[in-house]
Amino acid sequence: MMAASPPFAVAAFLIAFFLSKIAAAQFPQNSTGTSNLHLPTPYQSLCASLIHPSGYPCSEHKIQTRDGYFLGLQRVSSSNVDLRAQPGPPVLLQHGLFMAGDAWFLNSPEQSLGFILADEGFDVWVGNVRGTRWSQGHISLSEEDKEYWDWSWQELALYDLSEMINHIYSITNSKVFIVGHSQGTIMSLAALTQPDVAEMVEAAALLCPISYLEHISTQFVIRMVDVHLDQMILAMGIHQLNFRSDWGINLLNSICDGHVDCNDLLTSITGKNCCFNNSRVDFYLDYEPHPSSAKNFHHLFQMIRKGTFSKYDYGILKNLIEYGQLKPPAFDLSLIPKSLPLLMAYGGNDALADVEDFQHTLKELQSTPQLVYLENYGHVDFIVSTTAKEDLHDQLIGFFRSWGKSSIS
Repeated sequence: MMAASPPFAVAAFLIAFFLSKIAAAQFPQNSTGTSNLHLPTPYQSLCASLIHPSGYPCSEHKIQTRDGYFLGLQRVSSSNVDLRAQPGPPVLLQHGLFMAGDAWFLNSPEQSLGFILADEGFDVWVGNVRGTRWSQGHISLSEEDKEYWDWSWQELALYDLSEMINHIYSITNSKVFIVGHSQGTIMSLAALTQPDVAEMVEAAALLCPISYLEHISTQFVIRMVDVHLDQMILAMGIHQLNFRSDWGINLLNSICDGHVDCNDLLTSITGKNCCFNNSRVDFYLDYEPHPSSAKNFHHLFQMIRKGTFSKYDYGILKNLIEYGQLKPPAFDLSLIPKSLPLLMAYGGNDALADVEDFQHTLKELQSTPQLVYLENYGHVDFIVSTTAKEDLHDQLIGFFRSWGKSSIS
């Protein structure tokens, strides 16, 4: 059977991953049956556009990574004046692929983890990785430069997340709780193998934890990996994957309009998602997706092909230059301290974070994490489920309280 022609194959690849991350079961349809994808409305800041309108105090922070990228962090406090007077332990929320810090606030205050943690008395910090809408800029590079997009989750872990944790630790003089989702768990696990990072972390809750992707179960993604579409994208000179651009919106609309059943495709990529509010799809699309890099895609596809949790593979010659060895070094999960408490939540319908790969991760850890298994959850339910407070958040908060040194009433 012949592979799809490159232009359509690339388009199919892009739409697949876009749909897997926008946290919606379906695109809203207009009267003609076409998808209502649209450009976002202008934003001043994450605080001004999403947090303040819900009645929560929020402040913007900017930090710089060791390799020169500017990152935006938001600090969110409770809407309760009494709780604001004496903030509890800091919690850093780390989003997944094609998302940013807004992902934690897309539902109502009663349903969104960011708001819930603030109202439970935690000092909530919101992470945004380089290249997303809330973390733009570099000391010398422009976003138009291909070098600006020369990074994968490896740099997001070792530079972005590490710098966020260090900043919060220095500001609060307290160890940091981490909550990561999907790519945010890859970043967390890799960063926590670094002793200087791990010593600043009190505990971590990992939602849809990923370190290995060898047994990813979605056949659509497997097909895209087999035809090496990640390498084709790089060969085409595409370095930034930005679906909010004019060409991205037009591409997605044209694919969904008669070429691909986008509703079924989401389920085929992420697994069946049980519990989010379809009526909020338009609102989700105002914020998602955010840009990422083609190199990041390539790194993730390397993981699927090789079954490894390793640094980026440049090929033999450049590996020798970058790493001093023929193959990229693996991230050794046994280096995560046994004393560091971990909670890991995973879903029975998650087609991206496969249970067999999850078991591989568990075997390499020194510790025995607290596990939360939600049989009917798919990949995006862990972010936007309307029942997540009862299903997950209450257990997560109880876990943090059991390890936190500060009292939270």
